[in-house]
Amino acid sequence: MNMEGLRKKVEETCKVIKNKTSFLPKIGIILGTGLGKLVERISSEAIIPYKELPNFPVPTVESHAGRLIFGLLSGKPVVAMQGRFHYYEGYSMEEVTFPVRVTKFLGARTLIVSNASGGVNPLFERGTIMLVSDHINFMGVNPLRGKNDESLGPRFPDMCNAYDEELIKLAERVALKEGIPLKKGVYVALQGPTLETATEYQMIRNIGGDAVGMSTVPEVIVARHMGMKVIGLSIITDLGFPDALEPVNYKVIIETAENAEPILTRLVEKIVEEMSIQ
Repeated sequence: MNMEGLRKKVEETCKVIKNKTSFLPKIGIILGTGLGKLVERISSEAIIPYKELPNFPVPTVESHAGRLIFGLLSGKPVVAMQGRFHYYEGYSMEEVTFPVRVTKFLGARTLIVSNASGGVNPLFERGTIMLVSDHINFMGVNPLRGKNDESLGPRFPDMCNAYDEELIKLAERVALKEGIPLKKGVYVALQGPTLETATEYQMIRNIGGDAVGMSTVPEVIVARHMGMKVIGLSIITDLGFPDALEPVNYKVIIETAENAEPILTRLVEKIVEEMSIQ
């Protein structure tokens, strides 16, 4: 990865965005599978399709719309990424994480990231909302590989607080106040696009994972590289219990995410409402 070239690409994209809107977000939100309708709760100031932005790839996954939504959510200025990029789609890690860098350059200091994942914790069920407490990177790649540009972030970023402890506490308080059941756990990221074998699910559980997916971790690494605070939320859409493993139906995954969406939307709205953006 050429970090110097990357910075120029980010600046080029931001210039085009600023020509389209003067809105300055303080919070970035990545909307994962089945979670795109949160944008309906945003009083939008501008909507920019990815295809209109230089250096932005276009999602190939059907459920990802591919737009940047600028506006107010619970009175706070946000930019929502309706559609993310996945490594398994054939994109480079630079492309996968590019929107996060753009979000930071536009002024966002906090990143809210969501995803759909498979649960390996026996206390989970379909539709469980998991607050990500930490992650394990099993993707075999890292988006920071290559020569580092110190103007973007440090060579060796510390990941001891990858998912901000204060934001985790905030989310737990909000969930308790709103009566929203919320589990907490470790997210394990694999490359995909194949789902896991029974033995792989067992391994994930053995190493301390509670859920597994194919996204999020690269975006969080880059966000932390640039000093952004991160909070992660995951909808458990399928279950990976080795002794009772069943074939996964992608339609069921989408339906499960959509059924849980109103609850997660309310949770995110309330978290943003309580969040400090100073």
